[in-house]
Amino acid sequence: MLFFFRFPVRFFAHLSTALVLGGAALGSFSAHAQPHPIFVMNSLEASVSVIDPTSWQETKRIPTGKEPHHMYLTPDEKSLIIANALSDSLLFVDPKTAEVQRTVHGILDPYQLRFSPDMKWFVTVANRLNHVDIYRWDGVNLALAKRIGTGKTPSHLWIDSKSSTVFATMQDSDELVVIDLPTQTLKWRGKTGAMPADVFGTPDDKFLLIGLTGGEGVEVYDVAGHEPRLVKTIKTGQGAHAFRGAGDKRHVFVSNRVANTISKIDYQTMTVVENYPAPSGPDCMDLTADGHFIYVASRWAKKMTVIDTRTRQVVRQVNVGKSPHGVWTLDHAARQ
Repeated sequence: MLFFFRFPVRFFAHLSTALVLGGAALGSFSAHAQPHPIFVMNSLEASVSVIDPTSWQETKRIPTGKEPHHMYLTPDEKSLIIANALSDSLLFVDPKTAEVQRTVHGILDPYQLRFSPDMKWFVTVANRLNHVDIYRWDGVNLALAKRIGTGKTPSHLWIDSKSSTVFATMQDSDELVVIDLPTQTLKWRGKTGAMPADVFGTPDDKFLLIGLTGGEGVEVYDVAGHEPRLVKTIKTGQGAHAFRGAGDKRHVFVSNRVANTISKIDYQTMTVVENYPAPSGPDCMDLTADGHFIYVASRWAKKMTVIDTRTRQVVRQVNVGKSPHGVWTLDHAARQ
């Protein structure tokens, strides 16, 4: 099955002066180059808020399909893909100008999405329809290679660095599913803790971390062998949910949605090394290129929250739409 797109119609230079908000200082940015916008998905308003990181104002609101939940950059870095789960569509937006580029329809329930590192495969999970879809990607079009039935409520994906293995969590059947990507076959499934959500693989492909939204921490699996093996559970906070690599190939952040915190994990020692306050149901995050600020969706407050990683304080909140979920900017730190 082949899907064709229809075409309608630096980083912050350096911190210079201090802005004070409620006694907390947030650097403003001198503009050698115009900073790129921040995108925040409003899952229950079918829109994306576009935020100017200089004025900290919402400059526009892009209409999307129903229930946009996650975003991903195309391999050529020219398009940000917004996955509209209930509209069965993908919206492509210019990550620099926030202009809508194109829409592709017929992608069934794309809740979460990811390209393989070799950029040959595009994978989605269908959160309400209980399957994983694997598409071939030629740089322009998507061709469905295989639809794989899974457990109940597929949630998040990770693909290893060799583009050989897909890991997917099953939120309501408490499972981890492992798929061989070249052959598109299910090769393993096993039980996890309660309500597994996001997954994060270490750069050496040895360990996989799973956030337990129904628990109080992160499960660590050894995935270097024939089958994943649980080796540790790291206590982070109630409702561990979404990961964001710190960009240093040593640390990863996890949002604890019920505890209203974000924990920083050292994945060489598999221990929590720092915690940050993150109000009103912290969900997905992005991180500035210098690692100084976390942008996180405050799911229950219709806000994007900015956290200073050096002072460990909330320094700003920006009003967005209802049930903000994904957060993304082109001016970000490396993903691992």
